[in-house]
Amino acid sequence: MSATALAGTTSRPPLWARMTPVVGALILLPIAAVLATAISPAGEAWLHIWRNSLAEMLGTTAALALLVALMAGSAGACTAWLVTACEFRGRAFLQVALLLPLAMPAYVSGYAWTWLMDVAGPLQSALRGMMGWRYGDYWFPEMRTLHGAALVLAMVLYPYVYLLCRAAFLAQSTCLIEVSRTLGHSLARCFWHVALPLARPAMVAGLALVLMETLADFGTVQYFGLRTLTTGIYEAWFGMGDRGAASQLATALLFCVGLLLALEQASRGGRRFHPMTTRHAPFRPVVLRGPKAALAMLACTAPLLLGFVIPAGALFALMLQAGDPLSPSRFLPFLTHSLTLAAITAVLAVLLAAWLAWAARLYPSTTGRWVNRAAGLGYAIPGSVIAVGTLVPFGIFDNALDSWMRASFGVSTGLLLSGTVAALIFAYLVRFLGVALSSVESGLARLKPSFQSAARSLGCGPGEAVWRVELPLSRGALLTAGILVFVDTMKELPATLIVRPFDFDTLAVRVYNLASDERLAEASTSALLIVLAGLLPVVALTRAMKRS
Repeated sequence: MSATALAGTTSRPPLWARMTPVVGALILLPIAAVLATAISPAGEAWLHIWRNSLAEMLGTTAALALLVALMAGSAGACTAWLVTACEFRGRAFLQVALLLPLAMPAYVSGYAWTWLMDVAGPLQSALRGMMGWRYGDYWFPEMRTLHGAALVLAMVLYPYVYLLCRAAFLAQSTCLIEVSRTLGHSLARCFWHVALPLARPAMVAGLALVLMETLADFGTVQYFGLRTLTTGIYEAWFGMGDRGAASQLATALLFCVGLLLALEQASRGGRRFHPMTTRHAPFRPVVLRGPKAALAMLACTAPLLLGFVIPAGALFALMLQAGDPLSPSRFLPFLTHSLTLAAITAVLAVLLAAWLAWAARLYPSTTGRWVNRAAGLGYAIPGSVIAVGTLVPFGIFDNALDSWMRASFGVSTGLLLSGTVAALIFAYLVRFLGVALSSVESGLARLKPSFQSAARSLGCGPGEAVWRVELPLSRGALLTAGILVFVDTMKELPATLIVRPFDFDTLAVRVYNLASDERLAEASTSALLIVLAGLLPVVALTRAMKRS
């Protein structure tokens, strides 16, 4: 029985299903606002940026994206192959532990690494103490460089590539690997000539996620002193007070994201990478011993140490050394603001995602498919772009309403939406609704249509069948969606900095403000709380991997 037939005898969907385009229009509103503002005549601020710094921003953004892609792609693909195709000591632990850097925000890792590698940090201080050297007598790598920022970003983002590549390697036919081995290929050549080309779609998809996160990053590049398009948007909005220049820079960044997505689609062409048969023997890993086993374990341990263990250990040491000086009563508002915003956003995102997903499932249509695609577009757009696109239409609405109220009633309404918690939550929803929607849709895809058919045959309507049958079976997907949105909201920095109300700071803003003043030890407490919140989806993800 088709989904349309399940919807009932009427050919027209109910009102709640016909209202889904409203969600798509609201999600696209910030993008439309940015594009509309960007075509306005250029002001002095934009001309100054065009002449003096736009080329530097574009070059730095491109170089950073290239370095991060190379490092994250290499780390993710190689570790995925080693834990899939090889058997060595610690392999079972590393299969799960390699996902831990997902819990570490890039800007938090950057703060920790800068403290460790700084002139006054523990590493250089210990080196000078042991060797009797003074500063300038020795060479030590500088962290606050383009390469340092790329390393920090790559080591917290490689799990995207690792997760997708490992799933692709597990789905490949063992026969292909065994045939390659019988032809004299080593395990390394099998990886390079057979497994990796077959896993190309997964690797490209993982790299696309890595690059979008790199383009969206603000805290890391700002702290490392790099001028990218994201930092330029913040400077134009707050430093120059020119929303037109900020919108034009946001449009340039939006164009980069669109180009990236187009290249990801074009790279596949008309080729297919699926196996020729669905009958696979279980993937049998090759047992490594001696130096090969040690090298494999070292190769898998290094990204984990660089992306999670060392930064988390540095934050813990900083917290023990000083920690946040505020009393619990003064520190509590930062934690309360973060938890409240994250909880409200998670609940609303799950409700909207469930609405869109079940509307598309029960009443499929071309409009519904396009609405869901539009809802998922926000995750590919940097938070700074969404922030600018949120404030522009909200500001226009507030000013128009205030002018009308003054002219009609002599009363000033002020700013009702701009710079409010409602505007901030709206920006979060635009940014992260796609995360919730993809999780809910994947959960619904595992439900057999026969469940709905059986409920309908027993006299249930579509809504009752969803409520009594499909919703209980989808609780895991809904919970996963809520956890992912909750943690992403806790970590979000650029949108929070631009949209938040005055004197309404979150843990992420607290970390940013203290780190900007070089008070890293005091920032460690808030940073560790964000990391602990980030462990929630990693634990959920590892449990799902174990079950599968």
